[in-house]
Amino acid sequence: MSSDTRFAYAFGRFLITPIARLVYRPRIEGRDLVPRSGPVIFASNHLSFIDSIAIPVSAPRQVHFLAKSSYFEGRGIGGWASKQFFRSIGAIPVRRGAGQAALDALDQQRRLLASGSAVALYPEGTRSVDGRLYKGRTGVAFLALQTGAPVVPVGLIGTNVIMPKGATLPSLKERITVRFGSPIDLSHHGDPASGKARRAATDQIMAAIHALSGQELAGAYNDAPALDISARTQTEPVSTH
Repeated sequence: MSSDTRFAYAFGRFLITPIARLVYRPRIEGRDLVPRSGPVIFASNHLSFIDSIAIPVSAPRQVHFLAKSSYFEGRGIGGWASKQFFRSIGAIPVRRGAGQAALDALDQQRRLLASGSAVALYPEGTRSVDGRLYKGRTGVAFLALQTGAPVVPVGLIGTNVIMPKGATLPSLKERITVRFGSPIDLSHHGDPASGKARRAATDQIMAAIHALSGQELAGAYNDAPALDISARTQTEPVSTH
């Protein structure tokens, strides 16, 4: 990570965190459970655009997540402001799509974890439009089994009320809850090349998220995720925001 990116994140966190906590008064639970160093994968339910702000401002350490490259490519003052904002909350630009774009995204996540960083991913693949918790896709488990990184489950509550899908501005009338669970070691599930191991690990992750969020279970997959990992990874999609 470049020094400019590190500075942008530190400066942005310094500004955004107190503002977000003042405005939204988030209830943060389980913060002490998050490892303060080493590779970590935050696996969260996904209800709203602001989920990718709620997690970084609530976590006790720097968190990275993948974001659409278009957020970083705008022109003029607005484009510059968008780029700086997303850099400040730990976003990593990635082009959406299948094939090489998806493999590049997976490689970025591996590199971040190899450097001891934390990444945040949404196993459902995309935002839930009805508030239910959908089945997890196996990309997050695949990444954890490949790298050996522990998974910290996250349950977000109320972000869809503050800013539902399609809204342009968040409401200031409600509070959100961010619940961090105990780190999960998935290594006992076995070889990441095994579909059975990936499915079992994913189900364990989703059960932990469900215990934190308390959502109704949909019992089905959500819409197609933003990124489709090719067959070469032997896994289902890894998602971005």
